[in-house]
Amino acid sequence: MYFIGYDIGSSSVKAALVKADTGETVQLSQYPKEEMSMIAHQDGWAEQAPEDWWQAICQATQALLEATGIAGDEIKSIGISYQMHGLVLVDKELQVLRPSIIWCDSRAVEIGDTAFQELGPSFCLSHYLNSPGNFTASKLRWVKENEPEIVDKIYKIMLPGDYIAMKLTGEINTTLSGLSEGILWDFAKHTPALDLCQYYGIPVSYLPTVVDSFSDQGRVHQKAAAECGLPVGIPVAYRAGDQPNNALSLGVMNPGEIAATGGTSGVVYGITSQKVFDPQSRINSFAHVNHTEKDPRIGLLLCINGAGIQYSWMKQQISEKDIDYLQMEKELSKVPIGSDGLRIIPFGNGSERMINNKQTGAQINNLQFNIHTRPHLYRAALEGIAFSFYYGINMLKKFELHPQIIKVGNDNLFQSEIFATTIASLLNCEIQMVETTGAVGAAKAGGFGAGHYDSLDEAICNHKILKTYAPNSKNEEYQSAFQTWEKDLEKLIRK
Repeated sequence: MYFIGYDIGSSSVKAALVKADTGETVQLSQYPKEEMSMIAHQDGWAEQAPEDWWQAICQATQALLEATGIAGDEIKSIGISYQMHGLVLVDKELQVLRPSIIWCDSRAVEIGDTAFQELGPSFCLSHYLNSPGNFTASKLRWVKENEPEIVDKIYKIMLPGDYIAMKLTGEINTTLSGLSEGILWDFAKHTPALDLCQYYGIPVSYLPTVVDSFSDQGRVHQKAAAECGLPVGIPVAYRAGDQPNNALSLGVMNPGEIAATGGTSGVVYGITSQKVFDPQSRINSFAHVNHTEKDPRIGLLLCINGAGIQYSWMKQQISEKDIDYLQMEKELSKVPIGSDGLRIIPFGNGSERMINNKQTGAQINNLQFNIHTRPHLYRAALEGIAFSFYYGINMLKKFELHPQIIKVGNDNLFQSEIFATTIASLLNCEIQMVETTGAVGAAKAGGFGAGHYDSLDEAICNHKILKTYAPNSKNEEYQSAFQTWEKDLEKLIRK
């Protein structure tokens, strides 16, 4: 018996096949191998065709089945993780009306900011734990204002994961956690965000039925089975946005626990039992996958937009030809903590939410031609990203999140010992690297949602700790380097 999990990103769809009795990952697949295309008609816009996600699901599923020789009828449940905050619109025939406005599209910022002021900051934060911002509800309002010919045909709105579940089952539903990420859930009333819908002129009938994150959310129908290769009748039994799902995959489910990722952007995601919010909206609060009204679980999400993208830029533009990240790590390890005074601010990937949406641009400071070399640039780049994580995590401490252990996946920046040790030493905590992926976590959670495990802990507890990064004895050197870097940042913020 096996479970299948999907992770629907904006670059590709990843799929995982997990063996039920052992939790072993049997096979992984990804489609497409190159990045999926993105539509950008104007600066700051980002759209994708939802049909492309479905075709990627079908291709990734068929690749899994072909690689393993496992019969489709041995797969007993489906779990879905997906890129957050996107908007999908369908008509009564369940046909997509326009490309999806995805997470990195910024066209609705002004709409959300205006709503925040007119509804009132106190009201929005106490009810939605966020400003309406550039999230799904505000994107829908943009469509209403700019594409009336589309609005007249809308039957339902969905998040990307809701759309894939619909393609598999023919049913349209969503989760409380999903609505919260779209700022479409009212935590004070424990209902959909009726006041915001009324303000935006959004009929409540557009919202899908709410189902539990771990539940039978519909079953694969005949048309979907023929297209993707899965058997008719197996349940979609779990659904969550990629960051809550990443936390679940790492076993981060309870108050005080923290997960982090270090990809193109960096994310820190901590759990609290309180319905808390950041008045400055630098940190966002969403319902975690196990949130209930009686037993709240709020995921505090800190996004660092300028993270891995800076280090990949350094590799592509500054490093010697054909060098890889492992070689860069060997070279930069010879450079002392603080990079001999060279400092880099990594915020060159657009506005940074944690510094109040300022666009500072990346900065290289105190470059000395007689001292600094390529390895100095490599180390200063990694340290700048690590310092950004530390700067952001210090904000989370105001919400009683004091990390003793941070859990991360076996990918991206946290594969660098210099990077991970810098954060561990500054925070005086351990960083545990866990052998898992978002698709694997979704598969296991789907097994729990379908009733094949007695508890969620049983479903996700058997992950392997690959490596632990511990703080070293040079904390004062790290702190000194960080404080100098922070002064650079404060000067930029004050401009």
